[in-house]
Amino acid sequence: MPRIVRFTQLGGPEVLQLVDEPLQEPGPGEVRIKVEAFGLNRAEAVFRQGMYFQRPKIPSRLGYEAAGIVDAVGPGVSGVAAGDRVSTIPAFSMREYGVYGESAVVPAAAVTAYPERLSAVESAASWMPYMTAYGALVEFGGVEKEDAVLITAASSSVGLAAIQIVKATGATAIATTRGAAKRQALLDAGADHVIATDEEDLYKRCKEITGGRGVRLIFDPVSGPLLEKLAKAAAPGAIIFEYGALAMAPTPFPLFDAMRKGLTVRGYTLFEITAHAEKMARARQYVYDGLASGQFKPRIDRTFTLDEVVEAHRYLESNQQIGKIVVRV
Repeated sequence: MPRIVRFTQLGGPEVLQLVDEPLQEPGPGEVRIKVEAFGLNRAEAVFRQGMYFQRPKIPSRLGYEAAGIVDAVGPGVSGVAAGDRVSTIPAFSMREYGVYGESAVVPAAAVTAYPERLSAVESAASWMPYMTAYGALVEFGGVEKEDAVLITAASSSVGLAAIQIVKATGATAIATTRGAAKRQALLDAGADHVIATDEEDLYKRCKEITGGRGVRLIFDPVSGPLLEKLAKAAAPGAIIFEYGALAMAPTPFPLFDAMRKGLTVRGYTLFEITAHAEKMARARQYVYDGLASGQFKPRIDRTFTLDEVVEAHRYLESNQQIGKIVVRV
């Protein structure tokens, strides 16, 4: 009987429980994975609290990213076989599926092979960050080498992936962090410039860096009052991608800057990519190629054991990490 992570009430990390459950058989179009590692995402903490854009069905599993070995396939599945070394792409709802635990059943369309050079831990830290950043910056933003790209909350796994994608195109990566403590780590990760927003004027620094033009692409998971500052730092015709709500506060619309500059302020989630077959295929190939070549290198901040999943979620909520938190199974 595999150990599975579930929660039976909404709340903090302490609501997560390890329970023994019968091995689940995959249904039509599904595969079962013997999980070796799973990555933690902020979305899962918000889901656990009942504050995600989808509310959990109690009792609930959770988790988007895992790596392991396929040990069973359901009816109608092709292209995936028992014994395959795979990882999961967030292409499903946590209301229906979850990967935290020793075994996980997921849609076959949401699994992919990963490059031999990666470990299971590294693969479990890859697909959500790189595909999220790819969708906004490449698929929809069309980033080019002449661009300056502003990446907020840049020490997250998605922020670090965004830095690598921006640098892969030859564009200028401007990373933000609240204080100076993470500045050097972000420079080491490839950022061309780092702005500590608690200590520096975001607008002035962006104007200095871009020679007065402002930034054309902004990739922001914070929202809240920060959006007004981002709009001020934006170039005419810029696109601001809002893909999160870390501020957990009302988000005033920057009307006058938006009108004056012709800004696009756009809500975005990874599911715009994973729910569309052609976009999904492009994203999967782009990320796979970057990982296989070594151009994309997922950063692992810290690993935990399955028995430490509550502690892992506490660490996730501490905001101390630079990169991905992964649980080894």
